Amino acid sequence: MIKNLREHYSPLYFLAALGPGGLAVSFYMYLMFMVPHPGNPMATADFIFPLIAKQDTFSWLILADLVIIVALALLHFRLLIWNIIEFSKYKETNAYRKLKTGNQEVSLMAAPLTYAMTINVCFVLGAVFVPGLWSVVEYLFPFALAGFLAVGIYAMRLFLAYATRLMADKSFDFAANNNLSQMIAIFAFSMIAVGLAAPGAMSHHKEISAIGIFLSVFFSTVSIALIFLKITLGFKAILEQGISREASVSLWIMVPILTLLGITFVRYTYGFAHNFEQTEAVSKSWLFLLTSAVLSLQIMFGLLGLATMKKLDYFNDFIIGPFKSVSSFAIICPGVAFAVFGFFFIHQGLLLNNVVGKFSPAYFVLLAPFAYVQFKTVLLMLRLNKKMLN
Repeated sequence: MIKNLREHYSPLYFLAALGPGGLAVSFYMYLMFMVPHPGNPMATADFIFPLIAKQDTFSWLILADLVIIVALALLHFRLLIWNIIEFSKYKETNAYRKLKTGNQEVSLMAAPLTYAMTINVCFVLGAVFVPGLWSVVEYLFPFALAGFLAVGIYAMRLFLAYATRLMADKSFDFAANNNLSQMIAIFAFSMIAVGLAAPGAMSHHKEISAIGIFLSVFFSTVSIALIFLKITLGFKAILEQGISREASVSLWIMVPILTLLGITFVRYTYGFAHNFEQTEAVSKSWLFLLTSAVLSLQIMFGLLGLATMKKLDYFNDFIIGPFKSVSSFAIICPGVAFAVFGFFFIHQGLLLNNVVGKFSPAYFVLLAPFAYVQFKTVLLMLRLNKKMLN
């Protein structure tokens, strides 16, 4: 792995760590939705390991999935540590000081975005490998809230420093805004929102649930407000000047943002039902509408980005070909997000409403495209790591 990049480093290298972290979570989705866990909102070690002990085909598939999760998590932590070391050296350079005077200062938001993912990865590892963890999870929820809130405060400080500089100095370069890379700030706030929503949905203590949901609503509301602003400015510049070829991958950034906000609102639905309305029932039709709407927007942005990047020959140059761009790591996030939300659409939107049956032929047909995107994303990650980090 390359070292001492100094002025050649970019905060967007944090996306290299974000990718395997997100993929680790995406492979947990198979356990989350396929392993029975009655009475628990998550599939944990207490439900997973008894199935492995049966030593049947399903056991081997579960074991293989766990191995993949561990491998991806280790890669995430390795690249996270590498980024922290390289970023600390980068902050001593003139390149860092120059970064903080232009549009690209927003790339600093990749750091809190990745730190929030790290908390999610730790939560998944604890759930699947620590027996009895769920018996003490209520004691862990306050620490999870504190962790995500700390990352949220860090992200807000970075964003406010950037936003206030732009407004005070009139230093935003509209000519260089012909892409959607400014929306990485929204990506970070959405990641924090979905993390805070987890205790809001799963805690049985109304106070913890309320705190989690309130803090999550704060960051999700900020995200939604900024979407309208940033996407309007971005598309205005794109339509006037044509999209930046190197940054055309940013057209896909709405895919992970939609996944995070969609899951956030799914979690609100469960938190409100269990802790505020005091019922085990949730609005199944609402979950079908919500997941369908999110998936529809993801498909639209996915097709728009794919057609544009193919027209610009982005894949042949920046993925397969000789051109190197650190922003190409952003291509991993949409694949992860699409695969993850596919599980929510199938299970929360369709299975919950008895549209399809679990493990039926239709179930696997619907799951196939999401699994295919997930597989292709793993290959993309390995290709980019070899190209960009060696």
